[in-house]
Amino acid sequence: MPRYIAVLLAACLAVPALAVPPASGPVPVASAPRTAAAGLPTLAEVRAGYQPSDAVLLDRAGQPLRALRLDLTAQRAAWTAFDDISPALVTAIITAEDQNFMTHSGVDLLAMGKAAWENLFRSRPRGASTITMQLASQLDPALQPGAGGRTLGQKWNQMKAAREIEDTWSKRDVLEAYLNLVPFRGELRGIGAGSRGLFGKAPSGLDKTESAILAALVRSPSAPPKLVARRACALAQELKLTVACAAVTWETEKALSRPSEPRSFSASGAVARQLLKPGKGAVRSTLDAGMQRFAEEALRRQLSMLGERNVNDGALVVLDNASGEILAWVANAGNSDVDGVTALRQAGSTLKPFLYELAFERRVLTAASILNDAPIEVATVGGMYVPQNYEKDFKGPVSARTSLASSLNIPAVRTLMLAGLDRFHERLRTLGIRTLTEAPDYYGYSLALGSGEITLLDLANAYRALANHGLYGTSTLVARPTEKPQRVMDEKAVFIVSDILSDRAARSLTFGLRNELATGYWAAVKTGTSKDMRDNWAVGYSDRYTVCVWVGNFNGRPMWDVSGVTGAAPVWRDVMDYLHRSQPSLAPRAPQGVTGIGVAFEPAVEPPRNEWFIAGTEMARVAVVPLHERAPRIVYPAPHAILAADPDIPDNRERVFFHAEAGQGLRWQLDGAILAEAEDDYRWQPIPGKHTLQLIDSTGHPVAQSDFTVRGTR
Repeated sequence: MPRYIAVLLAACLAVPALAVPPASGPVPVASAPRTAAAGLPTLAEVRAGYQPSDAVLLDRAGQPLRALRLDLTAQRAAWTAFDDISPALVTAIITAEDQNFMTHSGVDLLAMGKAAWENLFRSRPRGASTITMQLASQLDPALQPGAGGRTLGQKWNQMKAAREIEDTWSKRDVLEAYLNLVPFRGELRGIGAGSRGLFGKAPSGLDKTESAILAALVRSPSAPPKLVARRACALAQELKLTVACAAVTWETEKALSRPSEPRSFSASGAVARQLLKPGKGAVRSTLDAGMQRFAEEALRRQLSMLGERNVNDGALVVLDNASGEILAWVANAGNSDVDGVTALRQAGSTLKPFLYELAFERRVLTAASILNDAPIEVATVGGMYVPQNYEKDFKGPVSARTSLASSLNIPAVRTLMLAGLDRFHERLRTLGIRTLTEAPDYYGYSLALGSGEITLLDLANAYRALANHGLYGTSTLVARPTEKPQRVMDEKAVFIVSDILSDRAARSLTFGLRNELATGYWAAVKTGTSKDMRDNWAVGYSDRYTVCVWVGNFNGRPMWDVSGVTGAAPVWRDVMDYLHRSQPSLAPRAPQGVTGIGVAFEPAVEPPRNEWFIAGTEMARVAVVPLHERAPRIVYPAPHAILAADPDIPDNRERVFFHAEAGQGLRWQLDGAILAEAEDDYRWQPIPGKHTLQLIDSTGHPVAQSDFTVRGTR
């Protein structure tokens, strides 16, 4: 008994004069900055210090896309303004917790006296804290009761803090803060989490029965469902609700047994994990909610159709060409948690457009140049490299336009030999493909066929540079000031490559005229398939958007009979159609320095056509010289080549293969010493230093020469 009398006397003494409490020091209220005058935070400061447990990813228009749980200790929704809380709940809370709330000044002496008197005859004491006193405890952890309840000093400080709050806050402010901080059930803190967690609705939509249940939970959030239902029934009667107690009981049991919403991995979850951080609340991204949903569904639908061909995973990204903003990021539409947008995969033939652009830019090829699609063996430091076409056949003489559009492998390797492996490797790095970290010789000439590993996002952004006429800029998931792009490719060469990638007739040699790559608007597109059918790509661009799609298996297992046209391309086409459902895509105009003329081939390996050329490289007649009429030349090592000895290969095993064209009847001569007949390749053990390799005729006269250097590390 003395304890309760002491509490009551302390309250009576404290309220009129607000005397200094015994030895407790200043009362810290909230972690937000205090106002100097009152030592208390304002409602605005409490709002600013409040942090939801979940951060929300928003799309570019502010539409919620994904919530990510960042605080696992409690579940708190976004702060709920007083006007967004159901009046029925406010009435129920005041009735259940503090019936004199609107008239007292923070401490209800009558209620405390009544509680003190009743507790003389109770085995379990009843408290008399007002809503404002409870709020003071929520704002200051030092006022929270211990295992044995609050001490006299804590009670004194709680009442003093409540009076100070009422001196500076309105009743409306007190209720708003209280309802956003009070625990309801389990980990649910605040009315936002309580309303959504128990009833699946916003606080503004709570009815009278639901409000009574929530108010009953405030007194004892962890009470058994039957006790909560009994208290809710009593409160409903006190509020004079017409609902029967049985209905209240049923609603209570349903609410308290409601399962938490599943938090399964979703496509936008990968973006949420990148952008959402503690304290940030909601973050607006560049994603477009409609585009994101459509892309996810299109990819899931295609994976479902490809399931019988052992295709289980897929990823997709959509970029805005002008800004680099990412409009859709589908990390994985399959059953894996791998983020396919940033995972490393082999590029396949998707790197070929950059190779041909480099060759056109360096003037070593034109779109009308003839490349021989015939068996070839290329000498490398690791031995002979023998590329094959996807269809395992050979087309013979074909133009560069046809070679690129129809994705022929052997012409691509020949193009790389002309453009230069080192230059091509460096160009890819300049385009933002930073995953090619090894030296060029590590990849060798298979780099033309995409042997290096890349990410889907890097590949898409490199294609965006093609869409932007050779200007490179970074991609982004958040809005930013306009970025100044840098020129990394020749605009004239890029125009010709884009024209080739949009040429339905040029790709018909491999893909036919009717396929998923043929759109009703202008678009440039390339497919790719990696070794052993492990990766399948479709990447392309219109005048406004770049879309990159990958399908395959993250576990590395091969697909069964899936090509670029049947695997990723249908999704690419669906997404592009969606993007251009109400707006056309116009073909780019030829830049200055590009000219178009009619071209004829002799013999007629391809029909006559109009072709684009960089000024100064035009040719109206393209003749294929028979092998016996071609001038002898040294193909490898090319003039001025620099070869590096591999320290991991023993001296007696490392070889360089000398390869010549039209070498019949000629001999190899190295640094003045005759080696062998030039009709066949010659295997030479490299020696560090500068060397002169020649093709000589029967009289010893040189007819071709290549000066090269071997750099050794031994």
